[in-house]
Amino acid sequence: MVSHETADGVLRTWGLPEPAARRTADALNTRTAHAYTRVVCTTEYAEREFVRIGARNVVRAPLGVDLVERHPALHDPGLRARYARVPATLLVMCSRLSPEKRPGTALDALEALLRRGRRAALVVAGDGPLRARLEQRARERGLPVTFLGHVRDRALLGALQASADVCLAPGPAETFGLAALEAMACGTPVVASASSALLEVIGPAGAVAEDRGEAFADAVERLLERAEPARREAARARAERFGWDTAVAAFLTALDAPVTPVRQAVPRGLS
Repeated sequence: MVSHETADGVLRTWGLPEPAARRTADALNTRTAHAYTRVVCTTEYAEREFVRIGARNVVRAPLGVDLVERHPALHDPGLRARYARVPATLLVMCSRLSPEKRPGTALDALEALLRRGRRAALVVAGDGPLRARLEQRARERGLPVTFLGHVRDRALLGALQASADVCLAPGPAETFGLAALEAMACGTPVVASASSALLEVIGPAGAVAEDRGEAFADAVERLLERAEPARREAARARAERFGWDTAVAAFLTALDAPVTPVRQAVPRGLS
């Protein structure tokens, strides 16, 4: 069983008080640990709630990103200009639009940046129960937000991730953050919730912020203070630590299967 989200984190985002969320999560996780031979956690953050209940069948294995399909060369000036013309800052969020993902924080951050006089726009790739509410809020406040809904075209999504200046990952209960990792593979740095596991994934190549729009805006501006080539190279280099070879080897080890070292081939000029 692969633990993709922390039980207590999700329960808290649904409004359950922390003590009750922890008790409920501990009960659920105890049943889970007994029901499966092995529980795979993708980060130390995700592992903590199982360690807390004394589970002994937990192993850690990171997820991975396709370093060939996602790369900085996907940057598309024409696509970028469709949503934000230079020198405006283009923000992107790839997320399910549901309460536990806190997508409203991205709109809060955009609004804070605009109040400070920074030209910026946000593109949201994803759908969910909060979409109508978020669209209404953007209309009422005149925010430059484009909602694409679910993007089925993987090439288009990759180009969008590569063409943005910063990717926002506001979900406070994320146990890994695949969309954030994909953006980094495209050379785009990430601002993530400090409450989530993403600090383990993005490292110094990105930034974390408290779960408030102003804090996210501060983090965006800190990233933009770095020279663009340096911040994009750092994002790509960090993502290269999470290639398919690393993820596959870790999952095979978790299954007690033999591991044959195979490195993912990255075309010259994409790394």
